[in-house]
Amino acid sequence: MDDAAQAVTPRFNLIDEPWIPVRWLDGHHGELGIRDTLLQAERIAEIQDASPLVVAALHRFLLAVLYRALEGPTDGQQAKNWFNLGWPGGKIEAYLERWRERFWLFDPRYPFAQIPSFEPRIWRAWTVLAAEHNADNAKVLFDHVDVNRAGAIAPAQAIRWLLATQTFSVSCGKSELSHTGTAPSATAVMALPLGRNLFDTLSYALVPQNRLVLAGDLPLWEREPETLDALKGGCERTPSGFADRYTWRIRAICLQADAEGMVSRLAFASGVGPQAEQQSDPMLGYRVDEKKGRLPVVFRERGFWRDFDSLLPDVTGCAPQVIEHAVALGRAVPQRFPASVMVAGQSNDKAKIEYWRMERFSLPPALAGNRTVRTEIRALLAEAEQAQTALWQACKAFARNLLSRGEREPAGKDVSNFLRQMPVTDTYWSSLEPRFHQILAEYTEERDPDDIRLSWLRHVCSAMRSAWRAHASGVVAGDAWAIRALVQAEAPVLRHLGRLKDEISKLEPAKESA
Repeated sequence: MDDAAQAVTPRFNLIDEPWIPVRWLDGHHGELGIRDTLLQAERIAEIQDASPLVVAALHRFLLAVLYRALEGPTDGQQAKNWFNLGWPGGKIEAYLERWRERFWLFDPRYPFAQIPSFEPRIWRAWTVLAAEHNADNAKVLFDHVDVNRAGAIAPAQAIRWLLATQTFSVSCGKSELSHTGTAPSATAVMALPLGRNLFDTLSYALVPQNRLVLAGDLPLWEREPETLDALKGGCERTPSGFADRYTWRIRAICLQADAEGMVSRLAFASGVGPQAEQQSDPMLGYRVDEKKGRLPVVFRERGFWRDFDSLLPDVTGCAPQVIEHAVALGRAVPQRFPASVMVAGQSNDKAKIEYWRMERFSLPPALAGNRTVRTEIRALLAEAEQAQTALWQACKAFARNLLSRGEREPAGKDVSNFLRQMPVTDTYWSSLEPRFHQILAEYTEERDPDDIRLSWLRHVCSAMRSAWRAHASGVVAGDAWAIRALVQAEAPVLRHLGRLKDEISKLEPAKESA
């Protein structure tokens, strides 16, 4: 940058300036630049931010830096060596120094993650970057920010939200440049195994790549910014590797800063579209659809714990690669086996964001052995779903019988509306969820899987019985029609409770005769 440009351009380099929010092992909080975050990762407990989307995006960004700086790992052995000995800090420092000029947030030629030549017809408020404040597709109940008088934000906040935007933006049709597409993994559940410190967490997620792939895997800052003509024409390409995928430019952005470096408005339009390709995102779990093939696992309205088995490795290779890699590293160094996993992401209806989530789960310690843990946990969850089905059948029968009053078959819409206001299945699942978290922690190599199944079936039986009894207790105070509808409806519940009791009796230790 020449002297004239320096005089008018705010100075904020992501390598040195504090902007990554962290919690130290001693409990204190702070913000660091890229260099200190990576070189002091063993002293940092975790990255923390109020937004789950920012947390996920920051991890992906740091992983991209590590892939390029370390030029690896290229295989499992190199990953294990670094896990034991630490990353070569000299390579990290040399890489950051080499690319220092590309990490200026405000720069005439290479503003970080931006299109410097983009002069929009309409400048947007900074709120378009944040899911919490973006009135276009995700206005939040308690968000009182007026997008027309939003004020300005600090550069540290701007870059955090900018990275989250590039990671999680969803399609919303036409933009000033071209069609506004969806980021490669924006609508999927992202998994991240968590370690004793940030070093372990990032090491778990640093999945080895082929040496030739690594050589051409260029992140956003090593690429020339796309031209406006290319973006207007609908710029698309295939991700070249993990670093490229983790820093994808799905939006063309140009921040406008005042003399103090505060950001109040920006240019915002479509960016680079991802072409269909076979490479998996290492943080995503997948499922196989009979018609559409391999699809990422997404959040549903129900709690993600009911889909927890999708995170666990098995022979299908559908689990997130970061978890498979974390398990491999943990087996090599048992005292540092990952204790938990974080899942984060969002759910959308086309361009509308419905919600975003972050949840944490214990990783079953039995994964360290050769147990088929995914199969066993899938079986436990299947038992819970079968019990819920019996409850739903009973609820549907109750609604139909009550609404009919013995005279007519009620309309399906009326039955559905009645079912939606019945709390039976919600009560059942809310009772069962904490028990599931307990079961995960108990899943050790030493514990007999039949003992775990016995404990779980008892929980399912108790939750099912309690949920139905709570419903029945509210009905018996009603009129004769309600009581009659209840008696006629409870057969599926009683039948399933009987089956559960039979299964439990088979698993219970035989009582010794006196």
